[in-house]
Amino acid sequence: LKALDRVLGKGLVPGAAILVGGEPGIGKSTLLLQVAGLVAAQGKAVLYASGEESLPQIKARGERLRMLDPNLLALATSKVEDVLDALNGVGGSRPPALVIVDSVQTVTSLEAGNVSQVRAVATALLEACRRVGCTLILVGHVTKDGVLAGPRLLEHMVDTVISLEGDRRQMFRLLRVFKNRFGPNEELLVF
Repeated sequence: LKALDRVLGKGLVPGAAILVGGEPGIGKSTLLLQVAGLVAAQGKAVLYASGEESLPQIKARGERLRMLDPNLLALATSKVEDVLDALNGVGGSRPPALVIVDSVQTVTSLEAGNVSQVRAVATALLEACRRVGCTLILVGHVTKDGVLAGPRLLEHMVDTVISLEGDRRQMFRLLRVFKNRFGPNEELLVF
């Protein structure tokens, strides 16, 4: 987490939004579950919302990584309203310090039309996280060309854009910082 904080500049800034892209299977979910577990181990509430994996799948990965913590709440849903309810502390829980949505393209809004789903979901999450003062990490799918899928506007809405790259058959991964309002750009971290 210290190396990631250094690459991000000021670490996980409250109210900031980070967009993480990368090819399927490259390790985005694994890396972010590790980040979630480390933040939760510091006594901070964390919400990990997945539109792609079930709760048993998330739990199995968390157990394998030894990242399960009572402060880490997992949510398997494709509805942004469910994420917003958890974020806003519905049911008496305290608002999280970190919210991870894996992935923004799999979450829908009941209020938005098909064309504007990603934009509407991202806007709702960004506004809620800024209001509560928590860091938001959005996972974004990439196209065959390696470009983040969805509207280009998504990259302009967030504070930081990073990409996890590498060959799935190899041991090393590269984390590249393409945009960063809180630290240096063009940073590279090798995992």
